[in-house]
Amino acid sequence: MRSAFYFLLLCVAFVLIQSCSPEKNTWTSKAYHNTTAHYNGYFYAREEVQKIENTIWASLSDDYNRVLRLYPTVDTALAKSYDKDIQESIKMASLAIQRHPNSKWVDDCYILVGKARLYSLDFGNAVQTLKFVNTKSKDPSARHRAIIQLVRTFTEYKEYNNAQSAIDYVSKEKLDKTNQKRLLMEKAYFYQEQADYDNMVRNLSQAAPMLRKKDRPGRVYFIIGQVYQKLGFESEAYNYYKKCLATNPEYEVDFYARLYMAQVTEISRSKSVNAAMKSFRKLLKDSKNKEFKDKIYYEMGVFELKQKNINNAITSFKQSVREGNNKRVDGEAFLRLGEIYYDTLRNYKLSQAYYDSATQALPPDYENYEAIKARQEILDEFVGNLNVIQWQDSLLRLSSLDSVGLRSIIDSAYQAKKALAEKSVGKKKKRNRIDIETTDNVFGNIEGSGNDESADWYFGNPSAMALGQTEFRRIWGDIVLEDNWRRSLRSSKAAVTNTASMDSTTIVASQKEETEAAPADPVGAEYAKVNAQIPRTDDQKKEALKKIEDAYFNVGEIYYFKLKEPENAADYFTRLLKRFPETEYEPEILYHMYLIYKDSNPARAEEYANLLRTKHPESTFAKTLDNPDYMKESNLANEKQKSLYQEAYASYQDGDYNKATSLINEARAIGVTTFTPTLRLLEILIVGKTDDISKYQYQLGEFAKENVATDLGNYAQKLLEASRTVQDAQTMKAGVTYIRSLNEPHYFVMIYRNDEKLGNMPTLTLEKLNTDNFRELNLKTSNMVFNPENTMTLVDGLPRVSFAIEYMKSFNEKLATLTELRSHKFHSFVITKDNFDILYRTKGLDEYLQFFEKNYPKEAE
Repeated sequence: MRSAFYFLLLCVAFVLIQSCSPEKNTWTSKAYHNTTAHYNGYFYAREEVQKIENTIWASLSDDYNRVLRLYPTVDTALAKSYDKDIQESIKMASLAIQRHPNSKWVDDCYILVGKARLYSLDFGNAVQTLKFVNTKSKDPSARHRAIIQLVRTFTEYKEYNNAQSAIDYVSKEKLDKTNQKRLLMEKAYFYQEQADYDNMVRNLSQAAPMLRKKDRPGRVYFIIGQVYQKLGFESEAYNYYKKCLATNPEYEVDFYARLYMAQVTEISRSKSVNAAMKSFRKLLKDSKNKEFKDKIYYEMGVFELKQKNINNAITSFKQSVREGNNKRVDGEAFLRLGEIYYDTLRNYKLSQAYYDSATQALPPDYENYEAIKARQEILDEFVGNLNVIQWQDSLLRLSSLDSVGLRSIIDSAYQAKKALAEKSVGKKKKRNRIDIETTDNVFGNIEGSGNDESADWYFGNPSAMALGQTEFRRIWGDIVLEDNWRRSLRSSKAAVTNTASMDSTTIVASQKEETEAAPADPVGAEYAKVNAQIPRTDDQKKEALKKIEDAYFNVGEIYYFKLKEPENAADYFTRLLKRFPETEYEPEILYHMYLIYKDSNPARAEEYANLLRTKHPESTFAKTLDNPDYMKESNLANEKQKSLYQEAYASYQDGDYNKATSLINEARAIGVTTFTPTLRLLEILIVGKTDDISKYQYQLGEFAKENVATDLGNYAQKLLEASRTVQDAQTMKAGVTYIRSLNEPHYFVMIYRNDEKLGNMPTLTLEKLNTDNFRELNLKTSNMVFNPENTMTLVDGLPRVSFAIEYMKSFNEKLATLTELRSHKFHSFVITKDNFDILYRTKGLDEYLQFFEKNYPKEAE
């Protein structure tokens, strides 16, 4: 009996040994290889791939402000973290393929290898592996799975044409239910990657009934709800959010599903609105939602906006910013507020502030970020120009005050702030966000006003100051008095500051990071800051008025072309013409006014047209008015001039200046075009070759002035500087010669070596001298580098030689009492502006000192 048992055992062992051969095709061989391939190679390879997929899913950070991703993305850094798992999965699958080539798990192992290579970002080999299965496999289901995985691979590789071809091919095949579901999911992902949400949701909706627990149905239902909500099908979105909740998803998905359900509640009666708001309030009260309060308030704002409750929407969006710390939610709330103030309320100053905050908070990959950024830049430009008008007008008003009056005003403002702060000590409210609000400019709304009465000015109006203090407290809260008080806001979670209520110059100065110690005299520091910007001389006032003129024109242009508000554009253009009747912008403004009123008020439009024809008949705008094709014809003239210019320039290079001049004259006879300045510059170059160098330099200088801030003007300036450099070199070679005409404005100059380390002592000494003895001259003090070894300090504004000599005498008398300066070596002298140009170009200091000693009276020494 025992011998029979051993014989039977021996037979079974023999059969099993015979089954191990991969070439055998018996049922025992198949059973052996199928079992071994499945539970050894394939099983362990699948476990490794599953581990990799879990790692990839764990790396996904869902952004619930967007439609969630169906699948997480894979990047190089993440792929490196599971490289060992990749190698192990490929190794185990490859062993199963090599040792059990006839098993039914070979195709599955190849598909696992393809997946692993996809997750390792080895796209080329992944594609080849999956194509091999499709070509060689005899199992239709395996071939279909390989092609569906190929769709995913091409999608991840962004080869959408190949992915579409694979979709078209496999869609014609007869698929089992599992593969149908897989194909629908991969197609949905394919369309999501291309932002085709319509086709995405169609495929997901078809796949939804086939989903099983391992497919994360709650997440998929939520995504379907998000897409339907995005597309405007709110009832469908509501149904899928409800289905999502029925699957008991993870808490975050559950929260957002409930939040969005309230958002898409169908509103037909007031009780429905109340029900929706009740849902929001319920979510707010739930302690588990504490970290989501900002998002709840944001969605409440969106809901109120849909009901056209603008004020409630604004309140909710602001509350969203105050609650929580989600930068992206903040950015979206700021964006919504910016849109409300831009599109609905037309308050561009507030809109600019919110858009500015939105662009800082939102990531660059945010949907339509470029368009948001473009609008923010338009508003920045717009508000910046408005601030220039207000600030420069304020400075012009301040220019009529003496130093005592100015300091008194600044001191009053400081004391008012100090009293307010001291009154509110101990009552400071902590906030994590600051509202963006705007008031009139701190110096009052004085755009374009010519009234000098102090009642119109902020600090001269007690009512306005009281209102300002109240507004200050409302915006900034109750703060403890301290110098550089805005720095205290940086320690809080304040996201924005009031960028619309002050001039851009003061905003930059006040909000800049300050590392230096607080000034001992804050009033004095503020006085110095403001006083330095006040225009005192006629030239400075002209410069300020020019800034206002340019800003008015820019505001009108932005209103007309970018904000599409012609009536407001006309208002600013009218203000500009009234305040600056000689403005260089008049031809263009008259043309714009004609276009603005052309359809709405033809009679008024014709008035502007006649005015343009009368005052500026040769302007491009007048010619365009009478000939709409003028610009087209002008372009043709340009092209003809360019052709003649090329011939003229070739003749110029060949030295045939007469022919070049003749061709230029022929080109200029065609008419004045935008190419005319180029012809003029070539004329000047010919002068440089055929005429006196002084005439050449003069014409270059005039051309540079006429074409300032253009490429041609800059080029002419460089040519002029190069010519002067050559001339200076020749002068140096021949010897420096100074001009003996002394009856013109002078500079006082100190030149000292850098190693003397005088610091700001020369500047302080000369400024005190100016204040004590020459206040009425409004002298300016500045520093310049004379050469690598020496620095110079200049006093500008001495109108005649007699003043220059008197100044030099006063300096020499003062020097005896200045031990800090007296112990150092330096040269001091007075010099005319023309001679200073020669001195600075040639560096001929010794020559000038000899000239000075010889030509100026001894009293100047």
